[in-house]
Amino acid sequence: MYILEMPKMKEMSSTSGNNITIGIVDDQRLFLKSLYTLINTFSSFNVILDALNADELVRKLDQCDNVPDILLVDVNMPVMEGPDVVKLVKKKYPALTMVALSMKDDDATIINMIRAGCSAYLVKDIHPDELEKALMEVYQKGYYNADAANLNYRRLISHANGDELVKLSDRERTFLQLSCSDLTYKQIASQMNLSIKTVDGYRGELFEKLNVQSRVGMALEAVRRGLAVL
Repeated sequence: MYILEMPKMKEMSSTSGNNITIGIVDDQRLFLKSLYTLINTFSSFNVILDALNADELVRKLDQCDNVPDILLVDVNMPVMEGPDVVKLVKKKYPALTMVALSMKDDDATIINMIRAGCSAYLVKDIHPDELEKALMEVYQKGYYNADAANLNYRRLISHANGDELVKLSDRERTFLQLSCSDLTYKQIASQMNLSIKTVDGYRGELFEKLNVQSRVGMALEAVRRGLAVL
């Protein structure tokens, strides 16, 4: 188990043109090329690398004079799955920021991508405007949590009051830590000797306290706030 360290905020360079470089690995050729074209329309971004699988990705990274600032990695690929690709790249290029690409897969799969070394995840049907915003946040802050974009009335009130402190019971902390693993909620209930209904209650409470709407969003927010480790 290790602590996921969020990179320090970066500053945009003063040079004009596309100055944030992107790499993409996805086994669906049409999606890969479409995403390549889309990102190159964003004023601050430039795709410098694309690959259909892990072997092609590693070969192209090794041939790069400069690796991309951000690498987008598909969750589900043949031969080598997303988490294994992330671990492989992280070992060779530890400073490279990686983001998981998902077709809204199950929470455990996406959390495994985060545990492998990704600092954010994006769904493949994300709106282009939100994609551009997400990439900028990943570059500047080192992370992006899709749930954070879903601002609700309670979040606005808490921000207005400057109330960012989240108070958790010991049992909530235990549940939160286990939720950052690949255990199912049923397995978490068994490990904590609780009913699934009680675990559902913890989940609901933590969704509200952390202002998120999904397990993955909860895990990302917990790590960002230092409430859990991956």
